[in-house]
Order: sequence, then structure tokens, then C-alpha cells
Amino acid sequence: MTQTETNEPLALEMRGIVKQFPGVLANDHVDFTLRQGEIHALLGENGAGKSTLMNVLSGLYRPDAGEIYLYGEKVELHSPRDAIEAGIGMVHQHFMLVPTLSVAENVVLGDPSVNYVIHYEALEKRIGEIAEQFGLDIDPKAKIWQLSVGEQQRVEILKMLYQGAKILILDEPTAVLTPQEVTELFKTLQEMTASGRSIIFISHKLDEVLEISDRITVLRRGKVSAEVVSAETTKAELAKTMVGREVVFRIDKKPSEPGDVVLEIDKVNAKNDRGLPALRDLSLTVRSGEVVGIAGVAGNGQTELAAVINGMREVESGRILLNGVDITNKPATVSIDAGMAYIPADRTGVGSAPSLGVDDNIIMKAYRKPPLSHGWSLDLREVARYATDLVKRFNVKTPSIKTQSRLLSGGNLQKMILARELSREPVAITAVYPSRGLDAGATEAVHERLIAERDRGAAILLISEDLDELLSLSDRIAVIYEGQIVGELPPDDSRIEEIGLLMAGSLVR
Repeated sequence: MTQTETNEPLALEMRGIVKQFPGVLANDHVDFTLRQGEIHALLGENGAGKSTLMNVLSGLYRPDAGEIYLYGEKVELHSPRDAIEAGIGMVHQHFMLVPTLSVAENVVLGDPSVNYVIHYEALEKRIGEIAEQFGLDIDPKAKIWQLSVGEQQRVEILKMLYQGAKILILDEPTAVLTPQEVTELFKTLQEMTASGRSIIFISHKLDEVLEISDRITVLRRGKVSAEVVSAETTKAELAKTMVGREVVFRIDKKPSEPGDVVLEIDKVNAKNDRGLPALRDLSLTVRSGEVVGIAGVAGNGQTELAAVINGMREVESGRILLNGVDITNKPATVSIDAGMAYIPADRTGVGSAPSLGVDDNIIMKAYRKPPLSHGWSLDLREVARYATDLVKRFNVKTPSIKTQSRLLSGGNLQKMILARELSREPVAITAVYPSRGLDAGATEAVHERLIAERDRGAAILLISEDLDELLSLSDRIAVIYEGQIVGELPPDDSRIEEIGLLMAGSLVR
């Protein structure tokens, strides 16, 4: 029985919330309710207003209009501290933990009730009791850097529970978890709601939303476009409500016809930013006309693998060949000129220059050659024509080609990066988490572009933590664990459990 069929009281009511920024009406008289003991999913395209609404609820933003009621009483939340004291906690997609401190120290970090002297034994006992109550298997004495991504997420949840949160906001909580960790998280959420707590679940993974939530609210262009009972809707209906059209979830691609080896990684070793081994004798090949997916839990060498391929991290030993040319430890321009395209995980810090215009970002890998430049000078008219053409071809929604890229939504920023990288018809593509944080419509567009490049003959290395994405796009899946390829499997739904176990290191001998 769903929560909407009960008479559970309202834990939260947001009435007529309006929040406006210069030129953007982010929330347009939004109504949102949360019942005690339910999981209510919040869906919407990138830029639909989800984050703004939750930032209002968590005290980061003050609404321009509207009211918030907690358990029937009107409240005004002037700061995140007000929200926490009112019993509202938010677990962000990107964890806010101090790696060198212990679990217990992170849990009490920022707690004004904690004095200079911490009674560790009593604190660890209390945290252990909370963890046991909600099925959170975690050692209060462990250092954060010693924990897996899934365990770090449990620490974030523990922190909110320790602070007395009755309402938890979870932002993309499954984005970096293995299938087994997702199962454990869902058990924890059910324990929390059974104790009377209420959860707002923000995600783009519609299958998971339908599995775990009781009700779903969909935002579109700042307004509520639907509120439905989870058991009474489908994935296709939700996607259509979000984007206003039918959405394809699994790309209908023809069988691959791999050609010659384009990218060869031969026994590569490299360190991470802390000087510890990140890649250990890693070997892999990618042929023309195929997508090789790399599955793995974050922190197992994926980031370093992408960096060494694209000349952004030093290789200690081993070789990287692109079409037979040794690009090991060569400047990034060598990879670019040899035909490598790079779609990085960090769209703002690596994939774009946020303060530059869309046009400047789009020409970054083409400006050195005609027709965009002649000697030392840029042909500004040609630059404008080139950028305008790519914005149109890749459907980048931007007020102007001069608009700063930091003002674009996540989906449009990714389309801009794709326009720059794929318009050069690369021979190889490194795509890292290409749809992370994107809505169903934007994800579909990214996937279609990548398959089009595969069919054109490009060799694609796809690094992702989303198994649905890997199964949909890959022709082969290689699993990375602690810097090594520990298994290779076909993209078969029946092998999901095996892939998950390899990702967690359970099948590694």
C-alpha cells in the first residue's frame, strides 16, 4: 500500500513558492507536500527548478513569495542552520566530508553543541547505535579516506540523523553506487521511513524512482507539471511529463563492426594526486567502430585512466598508442592533433572555461587553424559563423553565442562540449560520465551522438558508473577495480549482478 492511501499527516508543505533570478523564473508558484513516513521523488529536466526549490527548503535561498509549513506550523528558514534546527537535512550528490578525519569527527563537524574536548568513546557509541538502528554498516573510528564511496554516503546520512533530521533531502543518491550498494541504501531508506522520517528523493534514474518512492512530483520550466502515485505510473509516462515528448531509453543500435585497433593501452602504471598507485599494469584496446565501456565504482582509477590517455597525467611505465602513434606523456595537443576527443567528467573545471562565451569554448580545439585563424589573428566573422552553426547542429539552447558557458544548464553545457569535440570527426573518443546529472531528454541526445560516432567509425572508450548507460551503449564492458581491468563481459542484462560483484572486488582473486 502506498503512502498516499494512508492518512499520514503532512511533514512538510510548501505553498506557492516563487524564486526568481535575473532573467529566470526558477520556481513559479510551486506547491509541494511531503507526508510523514513517505519517500517523495522530485523529478524534472536540468533547469526545471528542482535544485532551487530544495535550496529554498534547506535555507540557502529565501523565497520571493510563498510559505513553508513543518508539521502544520509555519516556519521561516533564513539559513542552513535554521533548516537543520528545524529537522531538515540534505545529503548532496558531492559529499562534504574531510578525508583525514574519522567518521565520528565528520559526523559532529560543525555541531555547535560539541565542545573543544570531544569524548570519543561516548560519541562513537552513540553513532554506532544510530548506525545499527538504520542498518548503516560503518565503523565510527574509520578514516574517511579508508571508506568506499557507498560507505562515505552512509556517513553523510549518519550526520543528518545524528543532528536530528526528520526530513532528509537526497540529491542523486545512487549516482556513484554499485547495484549492491543501491540495494543496501534502499533498505536504509525504508528503515528511516518506518521510524517516521520523511525523504525527498531527487534522481534522474526513473527505474529507481519507481522502485523506492511512494509519490512523485514532476517540475517543468519552474512549475509543477504532475503529481502522481508511483504505483500508478510508468517510466515512459514520467519521461514524457518531464520533457514533453516520448523518450527512448535504450538506443536502438545496429551490431558493431569493429575494425583495426585505434587506441591501445599497454601495461600502464600511474599515480593519483596523493602519490598512490592509481593504474597498475592496465592493458586495454579499443577498435574503430566499437564502444568499450569501463564499469567501476568511483575512485578505482577511471579518472586517472582518462587523464593519461589525454596527456593530462604522467605515465610512470607502459605505453599509450593512438593509431600506432606513441602518445605516452606527450602534450595534450599531440593527442588532439592525432584525432582524440575528450568529454571529461568535470564539465566546468576541465571541459569548459566558465567565464568565456559559448563561441570561445566551441573553437578551443580549432582556433589554431584556418579558416578560424590566419597566422596570429582570428577571423571573428568566421568564428561567429562556425560557432552559430555548431550551436544549431547540436541543439545548444543559449541566448547568444556570447553567453558565458557558466550560465548554461548542465544538459546544454554538455551539448556545447560535444559540439566542440565531435565536430572535428575524431578517430577516438574518451567519454567520462557523459550523462551524469542529465535529465532523460538530454541523456537521450548524448547517447544518440555517441552511437552516431561509433557508426561513423570512431573508437569510443566510455567510462561510466551508470550500468544502464553502459549496457545500452557498450559493445564490450571491462570492469576496473583498484586500477586494474579485472574482467570483461558482454553488455547483457543477465550479467548485472556479476558486473556489480566485479566492481566491488568480490570476484577478484
